Amino acid sequence: MAQLKVEQLYYYPVKSLHGVALDAMTLDAFGPAGDRRWMIIDEEGRFVTQREQARLAQVGAALSSSGLEIRIPGSEPEPVFAGDESRRVLIWRDWVEARIAAPGPSEKLSEWLGMPVSLVYMPESTLRPVDNKYVMDERRVSFADGFPFLVTHVASLDALSERIGQPVDMRRFRPNIVVSGGEAFEEDRWATLSQGDLRLRLVKPCTRCVMTTVHPDQGVRSEDLQPLRELGRFRRTDSGVVFGVNAVHDALGEIRVGDRFDVDYLEGQS
Repeated sequence: MAQLKVEQLYYYPVKSLHGVALDAMTLDAFGPAGDRRWMIIDEEGRFVTQREQARLAQVGAALSSSGLEIRIPGSEPEPVFAGDESRRVLIWRDWVEARIAAPGPSEKLSEWLGMPVSLVYMPESTLRPVDNKYVMDERRVSFADGFPFLVTHVASLDALSERIGQPVDMRRFRPNIVVSGGEAFEEDRWATLSQGDLRLRLVKPCTRCVMTTVHPDQGVRSEDLQPLRELGRFRRTDSGVVFGVNAVHDALGEIRVGDRFDVDYLEGQS
């Protein structure tokens, strides 16, 4: 049976803010523990991301035993706490109940961005299901785009970098799990990744957008629109331009850098 090695792990405490590299990732009912339970919204309650505000990539975010902390460039770290007030917020086509952050951090982030925004938190009581077009059994997801996990493949990134003629930073794709082993774009044929009782089901290719053109540290878009432009030349499907695969998990547990996953392939695709 083919195996893959876990090379990198990431989670994103606030949707569209800077990601955090991990040595070990704990899984909870939402997916990676702490992943995108916080989000930024505009005055209408609609989610705000690097698609509209590339500068958000410059804002750091981290979770500790005392809660969330964000780091706006030029400012001291700012602790963020969920307040008592709730409101309905929009993430893609899903209206869900969230709790508005206590005053302070949202106002500072608004001033830095030059637009009024609010930080909101998804509590345990909010159930946002994944798309039942791809997953028939009940699975919940945080403020991630649609599924708990994004898995990307080192060989595929290397092939993309070679086509472009310069290295592409994997962080542009904002993965949760980065694996190595096998051929480029072999992930198109993966069905499950297993490690003991822990199993990830690969449910669909991940469609990509302009966020892949944003430098993950500088928060500016590439003038040549890479790597999205090159992906569009050879990874375009009926659903859009794809890179990486979305996944759901069938058990709780822990994933560590260096772990090995056994691969099961789609029927007739091994």
